[in-house]
Formats: sequence, C-alpha cells, structure tokens
Amino acid sequence: MIRFAEYDDLQGIIEIYNDAILNTTSIYTYKAHRIEDQIVWYETKLRDEYPVLVYVDDDHQVQGFASFGPFRAYPAYKYTIEHSIYVHKDHRRKNIGTRLLQALMQIAEEQGYATMVGAIDAANEGSRFLHEQLGFTYAGTINKAGYKFGRWLDLVFYQYQLRGPETPTEE
Repeated sequence: MIRFAEYDDLQGIIEIYNDAILNTTSIYTYKAHRIEDQIVWYETKLRDEYPVLVYVDDDHQVQGFASFGPFRAYPAYKYTIEHSIYVHKDHRRKNIGTRLLQALMQIAEEQGYATMVGAIDAANEGSRFLHEQLGFTYAGTINKAGYKFGRWLDLVFYQYQLRGPETPTEE
C-alpha cells in the first residue's frame, strides 16, 4: 500500500536511506544520517508542502519511500521538481519503485508542476530503465559528477513533461 509518510515511518525510511548511502552509489554522500536528520528532512518537506510517500506491507513495515522537492533554488525553476525513490534492499524488483514513482507523478501533475527531473547514477541501469518505461526521457550526463568508493561517478538526468500550470507566472 502507498500512503503519505508519518513520523512512525521515519525509522524505516532512515534504514533504507542509510543502506543506500553506505552500500550504493544512489546517493552521492558518505556518512549515514541520524534519526534527527531525518526528522528535520521530513518536517521541511511537510512545511514546504512536498509529498513523502511510503510503500508499506501488511505489517506496516516500510519497503520503500519517495519524495520530490525543488530542482534549484532560483524562482524561475518553481515549476520544476526533482524526485527521489528508494526501495529496501530485500524488496527490489517487485515494482515498488514503479508504483511510488507513478504516485509521485500523479501528485506532481495535480500540483501543477511542468517538469519532473530524476538525477541517477549512470551505472544504475535499473533506475534508468524504470524511468524510461514510465515515459521519462534522457536529458544529459555530467561526467565525474561525484567520487565515491574509490571511483568517479557520472550522473545522468531524466525528465518527464507534465501539463504544468494553465497560467504560469513570474511571481
């Protein structure tokens, strides 16, 4: 089941996130987060009205989570968002990421965004395939964008065009 995250989900979210930090190139950072960091992240998302979704099993255990937020801080980017999706290592390849991304896409459409961006480690073929299957298009590569696990990492961007607002403004 997919639903909006609650405070009780943050421990499950941080376990998934920290596993991704410590064992994958999905996140270009080095140190695990503390629960306090995750609370600040979650409260910031709530304050700024960005969704945090969780995929939970029948026992309410978090198997994946997803969110989006601003693409860049400048005001002209206000109709563009960047999303993140993470699935627990024991539950990958079960379409959880697909379902979470579809739910995010629907929310982004309803909220009037024009472009949804995914920044993906170039070696993450599964995530690239998932985005392509849902209609995202390749938008470019930044070579040597990061350095982790003793090697350079290339970052690819994928984008999805949403309807956007009927009457965009510069306010």
